[in-house]
Amino acid sequence: MYETSVDEIIKAQNKDMEAMNNIIEKNSGLIWSIVKRFMGRGYETEDLYQIGALGFVKAINRYDVSFETKVSTYAVPYILGEIKRFIRDDGIIKISRSIKELSIKIKDLQNQYKGKEELTISKMAKILNVSIEDINLALEATRPIESINEDSYNDGEKSNVSKIEQIENKKDEMSDLVNKLALKDVIDTLETREKQIILLRYYRGKTQTEVSKMIGISQVQVSRIEKRVLDYMKTKLAV
Repeated sequence: MYETSVDEIIKAQNKDMEAMNNIIEKNSGLIWSIVKRFMGRGYETEDLYQIGALGFVKAINRYDVSFETKVSTYAVPYILGEIKRFIRDDGIIKISRSIKELSIKIKDLQNQYKGKEELTISKMAKILNVSIEDINLALEATRPIESINEDSYNDGEKSNVSKIEQIENKKDEMSDLVNKLALKDVIDTLETREKQIILLRYYRGKTQTEVSKMIGISQVQVSRIEKRVLDYMKTKLAV
């Protein structure tokens, strides 16, 4: 196993990207050995490697050169933790590989600029050589989905009232609640991809083109699936 020198670590911690890349490359075997533990779970191994590498970078940045522990030993919990967190937080909306890869690059870039100059969306787009729209899409795609059952906040203060309790319907609140429950029951019967499309289109407000990029299918496929699902839902709700 390759052991990283103190000089290399210090250079990497001082934002020397060449030194950091060299350390990652020479310790890639360690990262891959951990990635292999998670194979067969429906994730691309390259994606898991990138996530593991992000954990390894965190370990290098936080490593104290006075530690007696080897860097490889110190880094293992960080690599494992990053991959497990990714799998745990990877919810019902599965993001396409290209968007995931871009979001990883954005996180890495944000870490590089942390505590330095302001990193605007337009600057990120220029550095990564992608459009501003793609940056916004990647940031939105990886944003955690808020539950309507979570407590809401007002000016930073917890209100102890859930988001769903703040929804008002002056006409007929009971009827509205029944409709919401019926809609939830129908959505729960949908297949995974169908559910993804409905959630992204009608709960996240995404266009069909944005949805197609996020889940890795064509806009035409999104349109066909959406139409079929809406027809199905209308039929079920009319019963």
